[in-house]
Amino acid sequence: MTSPAARTALDLTDGLPVPALEDFYRDLHRHPELSLHEHRTAAAFAERLRKAGYETTEGVGGTGVVGVLRNGDGPTVLLRADMDALPVQEETGLPYASETPGVMHACGHDLHVTWLAGAAEALGAGRDTWSGTLVLVGQPAEETGQGAARMLADGLYERFPRPDVLLAQHAAPGPAGLYAHSPGLIMSASTDIDIVVHGRGGHGSRPEATVDPVVTAAYLVTRLQTVVAREIAARESAVLTVGRIEAGTRHNIIPSEALLALNVRTQSEEVRERMIAAVRRVAAGECLAAGCPREPDVTVGNSFPVTVNDPETDRCIAAVHGEVFGAGTILDPGPAMGSEDFSRLAEGGLPYSYWFVTSTPAEVWNAAPGGDDLLRRLEAVPSNHSPHFAPDLSTIAPGVRTLVSGALASLTVR
Repeated sequence: MTSPAARTALDLTDGLPVPALEDFYRDLHRHPELSLHEHRTAAAFAERLRKAGYETTEGVGGTGVVGVLRNGDGPTVLLRADMDALPVQEETGLPYASETPGVMHACGHDLHVTWLAGAAEALGAGRDTWSGTLVLVGQPAEETGQGAARMLADGLYERFPRPDVLLAQHAAPGPAGLYAHSPGLIMSASTDIDIVVHGRGGHGSRPEATVDPVVTAAYLVTRLQTVVAREIAARESAVLTVGRIEAGTRHNIIPSEALLALNVRTQSEEVRERMIAAVRRVAAGECLAAGCPREPDVTVGNSFPVTVNDPETDRCIAAVHGEVFGAGTILDPGPAMGSEDFSRLAEGGLPYSYWFVTSTPAEVWNAAPGGDDLLRRLEAVPSNHSPHFAPDLSTIAPGVRTLVSGALASLTVR
């Protein structure tokens, strides 16, 4: 027997305006906007909230949107969607591909906004079936890790109701129709680190009169890979990526500086601090060995916290999703190395559930090599941040139902 929350969710989403939501999604996808520049996206989302009967405020934390629907006594539930796109040139070939050169919704945030807009409309239209308060958040700048903090600093919980529970979801690769829950750690922490190697520039014909920072940078790239391989215990999970190297202006000029941009991902604060210390030590050691005229500059930049679901809350949401979508649709993949800033909205230890909705089109998934090996097939299909990432539009209605059923499981169903 299904719970009242599941039955009500199925009733409220039975007549979803799917074609209109698909059009909304295509429009968002055509017009992606980078972090803290989501003006058009925010306006479109805010318009939907107002039409659905929500008290709607724009400009929270810069370009954030908050919609509030007070509907009697009961819990306060926050539903969140991130809105920003990425500096990626789209290569999907879709008829509704990005019309903004070099910018693309390569992570699925346009789908997230569409899901939340659909859920807002369904819950607003069905307010006679539940009681409590809904707080719907269109968050800017998730990709840079700034958005949640900016909304909090702008008085999110002073200006609007403080939630009793927070819910959010993310599109992910995998055969469309699965819902990934982990009742605990589900996403990792991420830290950006910049290293500037100082050399002594000169003519390419006289390397003996210089200290070449490019060579030192090359050694650094190799040496840094040993931090995870030889300094982190096998029971711990960590990743260190050198995502960018910049140096020089011409073929025959040895530059004075080289820049390395690193990203470190960890699943505990202790491992994060150990890796940052190792990066500083390795950078200093390589520069000393090369005879650099000064120590390197090592700057710790943007960071994302770990995302740790409240076990009881997540099991509750996973259970209602299982009722709505059927046996075999819920899986626990364990923690991912990806990162999010959603958990910052849980300021003060508020309970939350964060889950994934698989979204790879059937024809793409079925053509992927690997047979029954799920991991091999996941490696073969376009993932988030890929210029080929294109979620299946068949996930629009299910993605609305996940939010509606999750909200109803947390509200008071009449």
